[in-house]
Amino acid sequence: MKKLALAAFVFGLVGMLALAGTARAADKNDATGTWKVTAKLGKKDVESTWKLESKDGKLTGTVTMNKGEVKIEDGKIKDGEFSFSVTREIKENKVTSKYTGKVTGDTIKGTATSSFNDKEFKSEFEGKREK
Repeated sequence: MKKLALAAFVFGLVGMLALAGTARAADKNDATGTWKVTAKLGKKDVESTWKLESKDGKLTGTVTMNKGEVKIEDGKIKDGEFSFSVTREIKENKVTSKYTGKVTGDTIKGTATSSFNDKEFKSEFEGKREK
């Protein structure tokens, strides 16, 4: 009887560890956290801090740059692929930037597209999750 109880305990423990491993694997593409992101604008590197939370396919949070903090709008995430936009006011003009990219572990990469004075600007970005 002791052997049967021990076997059941070990089986249950192994099952719990397997489930925990599966949960961690699913979380590897979760965007939740604080990110230090660098975008290339021409020859210039622009740094920002993203505070993101992903839940049930929705992505929320803020992007902070030298001009201040703005809220994410229309954020979506599925299987690590995300999109969102932010709107800033620069010299009394509204500038909307649309971000698309992918989270892989503690790395985030993608493209930002901004419209300003009827011109469109694209830049690549990459970031690391803060621990």
